[in-house]
Amino acid sequence: MSFDPLFGIYALPLLLLWGYWIVAGKRRSRRDRAILEDNRDAGLNEPNSLHPVIDPAICLGCKSCVYACPEGDVLGVIDGKAALIEPTKCVGHGACQSACPTGAITLVFGTETRGVDIPRLTPEFETSVPGIYIAGELGGMGLIKNAVEQGRQAMAHIARRSGKLPRREGLLDVLVVGCGPAGISASLGALEAGLSFRTVEQATLGGTVAHYPRGKVVMTAPARLPIVGEMRFGEVSKETLLAFWEEVIAATGLAPRFEERVTAVVPRDGHFEIHSDKERYLAKSVLLAIGRRGTPRRLDVPGEDLAKVVYRLVDPEQYAGRRVLVVGGGDSALEAAVQLAEQPGTTVTLSYRGSAYSRARGKNRERFAQLLAAGRIDEMLSSRVVRIEDRSVAIASGDELTTIANDDVIVCAGGILPTGFLQEIGIGVETKFGTV
Repeated sequence: MSFDPLFGIYALPLLLLWGYWIVAGKRRSRRDRAILEDNRDAGLNEPNSLHPVIDPAICLGCKSCVYACPEGDVLGVIDGKAALIEPTKCVGHGACQSACPTGAITLVFGTETRGVDIPRLTPEFETSVPGIYIAGELGGMGLIKNAVEQGRQAMAHIARRSGKLPRREGLLDVLVVGCGPAGISASLGALEAGLSFRTVEQATLGGTVAHYPRGKVVMTAPARLPIVGEMRFGEVSKETLLAFWEEVIAATGLAPRFEERVTAVVPRDGHFEIHSDKERYLAKSVLLAIGRRGTPRRLDVPGEDLAKVVYRLVDPEQYAGRRVLVVGGGDSALEAAVQLAEQPGTTVTLSYRGSAYSRARGKNRERFAQLLAAGRIDEMLSSRVVRIEDRSVAIASGDELTTIANDDVIVCAGGILPTGFLQEIGIGVETKFGTV
């Protein structure tokens, strides 16, 4: 039996490629497993909303879902099968399911051990309370395109409903609560339909999007806005999208009321009385376009209402040369402390009620520890803020009270989910345990 030299010429490169593919695959598998185990150790293994569940029996490990996800390393491949390795970063795009060639991915809410509360909605996005609608993230959809579309469709139903109800002096057709993607789309829909309406937002323009880190890619598919038309962005940064919305508001004359939080919605003889921390409204319908983050958790201490207290870090550079206190011990707190410590002349102190940062990712703990060892950050574990003043903050640790000089306070203590608010209104909520 003679050896064909052509076989060696063609087979050797193929064998080398096959070997490289095997080695590289094992390396990626180890990396993805390490990311998953790090998140499990930090208690960050529960997705916040809609997320994929992969059937290993029919998963090919082809990585189509990994490449399709616009959020980065949310999905990975471990031992030849796809896996959700960054559960808390998944925002329910659903691109992974569409990309899977074998149908191995199902999108679900919650897990077997942790339920997710989802309001019960009709196909028209109306809740169990007639006249109150929900669109966007609160209904379980984190994708901006879906939120924009839901806001538009919900307002179309509201407009038809409003036309059947009698008009009355001082009675709005609809109050829109929230000025993120769904709220902006709905408000434009109300303007297009000629409805009388108001839009209120407890924070700033953008809703949940405004909380994203600088430079984050936040949109991956075109969407159609009422009046404006198609938003043909594809992938776009948070800053570009927020700037676009500012232009839309200026061009259309929308006048959202920011820093105004709705505290109660009460049915009154066929309409609703809505109370905020600034005003009272009467409306035929209410559209809730608020996020699932809810209201930032407050410290409830004297001085917390001072202008220097905020609940998220937007631009680290604005704190250069200042004395900043960060409160919290999770990822957002450690990330904020690290970004602030990297600014020239900034003095950073972190106060946390716990004794260790057990719910923060390993890479954040490592970077924080490096800056702590370098003297760039001061740490106060097992402590709590008891008083905030114009130029100082009082912090208690056991029986000891310490007062530190301070210019700014950033509270990263999470949020209070709006489930209680929905229940007070009477909106039915269903808890999903790993189901559609």
